[in-house]
Amino acid sequence: MLTEAHELKKEGIDVVIGLVETHGRKETADLIHGLEELPLKEIPYKNNTYFDLDVDAIIARNPEVVIIDELAHSNIPGSVNEKRYQDVQTILDHRINVISAVNIQHLESLRDVVHDITGVSVRERIPDFLLDVADEVILIDVTAETLQKRLREGKIYATEKIQQSLENFFTTKNLSALREIALREVADDVDDKADKKAARLRAAMMNEKILVCIKNDANAEKLIRRGFRIADRLRSELFILTAISKELDELPEKTQKEYAMWQDLAKQFNAHFLVEPIKERKISQVITDVANKNNITQIILGQSIKSRVEEVAKGSIVNAIMRQTDGVDIHIVANSRKKLIKTGKLFVRNSFPVFI
Repeated sequence: MLTEAHELKKEGIDVVIGLVETHGRKETADLIHGLEELPLKEIPYKNNTYFDLDVDAIIARNPEVVIIDELAHSNIPGSVNEKRYQDVQTILDHRINVISAVNIQHLESLRDVVHDITGVSVRERIPDFLLDVADEVILIDVTAETLQKRLREGKIYATEKIQQSLENFFTTKNLSALREIALREVADDVDDKADKKAARLRAAMMNEKILVCIKNDANAEKLIRRGFRIADRLRSELFILTAISKELDELPEKTQKEYAMWQDLAKQFNAHFLVEPIKERKISQVITDVANKNNITQIILGQSIKSRVEEVAKGSIVNAIMRQTDGVDIHIVANSRKKLIKTGKLFVRNSFPVFI
């Protein structure tokens, strides 16, 4: 990123540094030399003073290109925007080009995939649409071994964090898997942009509409992200549905916060968020009513927690939906696996006993 900034400067482009995190790395600090670096903004918070990106200073300077590091960064509480990518959007609105950097694990729709691979819940994330609106996405590809070597040499984290990182996130298995995901994601992005016009035409002809059905459990976010990735590939409209038996303001405060979080996630993915009163209907009827009303072509459901006996006795939601809709595909997404819980000699995962 900084090397590109030097190349742009040689070409006569007005380029400045808005913010670059060196993390004490000498080689990064050396690359800043020779480039104009704008002052950071002082932000007081909890009896301390922090320094962060000064959006107003960048807009006032009005360069052709600004370098802004760590796109997924969360701003200090009290800042104008909650996230740095929102600062970048403001700068782009003023017709200033931005070059930034982000890691693959920070992509919102990959949160569950990254967690399944690494066991780490990444807190800093950016919405996928930022890749869609980017004029160019460049993959900085290195092998797991090269990245581990840079880590050992202190070129990524401070010395006291090196061994812990090598034993946790920076294992060869994790890095190789993340590298494969990054390669696939960038390839998909290139393909998407190359045939964007054709994809839109196909979507218009097929008129695909995706409906994700969520309930108040741990898999709701996973289902929303899975639905987005399917809808994004098909360039189709996305609907998120949750059914309630009470008015929203009558629900527990914790539940209301979860609904607000799902709504924010739906907004990031440019999806319609639907809250449907049950009104004495079966849940399958609620889903089919919404599907028929919105001409839905694909429905995404979470894995049922009913036993086979319960499904025979009470009926399967999937079968009920299939009977009440015509030409609608149904996707079933497996629930997240629960860790084994030791209870004597019996281990339990996903509520099924495993004897060891």
